[in-house]
This record gives sequence, structure tokens and C-alpha cells, in this order.
Amino acid sequence: MSKVSKSGAEELPFEEALKRLESIVESMESDELPLEQLLTRFEEGARLTRQCQTRLADAEVKIQKLEQDLAGDLVVKPMAIANED
Repeated sequence: MSKVSKSGAEELPFEEALKRLESIVESMESDELPLEQLLTRFEEGARLTRQCQTRLADAEVKIQKLEQDLAGDLVVKPMAIANED
């Protein structure tokens, strides 16, 4: 089930938002869209980018909380990020 953000826009699950963002980038790079559609896609892409960044930041916080040692001290471990070439 999708959530509705404070701005009233529907929030997609992270994976769907990322796929939509990739689709927007591809369509904008095609050079076939009129200016108005480019602006609309840019706005949607900016919204999806913020949404994905927020979700990633939330996930990082949850991971850090899960990595607490038995004494309750926070053990911050660097997160490995896979590079997609």
C-alpha cells in the first residue's frame, strides 16, 4: 500500500520510485519531449529523488540502531555501497 506524503503526493515503494526515476531520466535524455513535459518530468523526478533519499536515510538510521552492541553503545559501521557500472 502506498503512502501519501505531506505534500499530498502518493509515495511509491522505494524500488518502484527508483524505477520511475530511471524511466524519467531516460525519457528526458531522448530529446523528444516538449519543454512543458520536460518541466513536468523534472518536477516529478525531483520529488522522487527526495523521497528516495529520505527512505535511504531512514534505512541507514535503522541499520545503525540494529548494530548496537550489548552494552547499548552505538557501533557505527560503514555501509558498503554496491557500484552499478
